Amino acid sequence: MNEVVFNFFGENKYWDLASDILIGLVIGVFASFAVLGLAQWIKRKSLKKVDVELLTMIPSLILMAAIYVIFEKVVILGYRPILIDGVSEPSFPSTHVLIATTLVMMIIHALPKYVSSQKARYFTDIVLILMLFTIAFGRVASGMHWVTDVLGGLVFGIDLALLYGIILNWVKERKNV
Repeated sequence: MNEVVFNFFGENKYWDLASDILIGLVIGVFASFAVLGLAQWIKRKSLKKVDVELLTMIPSLILMAAIYVIFEKVVILGYRPILIDGVSEPSFPSTHVLIATTLVMMIIHALPKYVSSQKARYFTDIVLILMLFTIAFGRVASGMHWVTDVLGGLVFGIDLALLYGIILNWVKERKNV
C-alpha cells in the first residue's frame, strides 16, 4: 500500500511547504495557550493557580517529545520514501502529524474554557481539523512520509490527546472544579 500511494503522488515540494506552514500555524495557535499559562503563573504568583486546562497539557507534551526521540534516535521503524540532502531519514511516525494531532485535539478540548461563543468554537474546531487533515495528506502527497507513518502519527497523537482528557478530568474531579 505504501509504495502504491507513493508511486501515485511521487514527490511534491509544494505539499511539503504547505504542511510546514500549517504545522507552524498549529504550533502558533497552541503557543497562545502556553503564553496564557505563563501570564497566569506570573500574575497569580503560583503555578498551582494556573488553569488546570493548561497545566494538564504538560504530561502529553512531555510524552510527545519522548515519542519523537524514541522513534527518531532509538527505535527506527522505517525511512522516508525520498532522500533528504542525499540522506535517508527516519520517518515513523510522522512528526508533523504527531504534533498536529496532539495539539489540535488538546486545543479543541480546552477551547470552551476560553471562548464562550459556540459559533466561534465550532468555526475554530473546523479550521483546526481541516488543517490537521491537510497536514496529514500533505506529508503523504509531498513524498516525505509513507501512509503508515501518517497513520502512526495520528494514532500516537490521538492517544496523547486522550491522555490529556483523562488527566484533566481526573484533576477536575479531585478539585471538584
